[in-house]
Amino acid sequence: MSSDPKGGGAVSAHMTPDKQASHFKRAREARESEIIEDYVELIADLIDEHGEARAVDIGKRLGVTGATVNKMIARLKMMDLVNAEPYRSIFLTDEGRKMAEASRARHHIVVALLRAVGVDEATAWADAEGMEHCCSPETLAAFAEFVKKQGS
Repeated sequence: MSSDPKGGGAVSAHMTPDKQASHFKRAREARESEIIEDYVELIADLIDEHGEARAVDIGKRLGVTGATVNKMIARLKMMDLVNAEPYRSIFLTDEGRKMAEASRARHHIVVALLRAVGVDEATAWADAEGMEHCCSPETLAAFAEFVKKQGS
């Protein structure tokens, strides 16, 4: 099994079936948490910018319907990530704020990495949306270390 990223060939040739299954499982779990983290991060952004998060603003920013937003807010409320009442603003719980801060930090690390390798700012911000959810803490730490070395 070659660790050369330019080695090509079948991905499965680079790992055992169990290891590949583990990678696919991690990717599925990242996709499941991605939407939750995106909502929580956006709610934090709206609160920081405007002092509150409203369902209509969330829908506008995410490009989804009010019904979709309300469904997700109900889910986030059940997960104890937000406090919300019908026709009122949405606020993060302490757990929701922690999740938002962690997601925001990951986002900034990925943007910094993409910028360090020459990606323009607009593309880096767009591409980082999504990438941040799929990286392990070890990978993010390596990204941060790489960016730090590039700056020194």
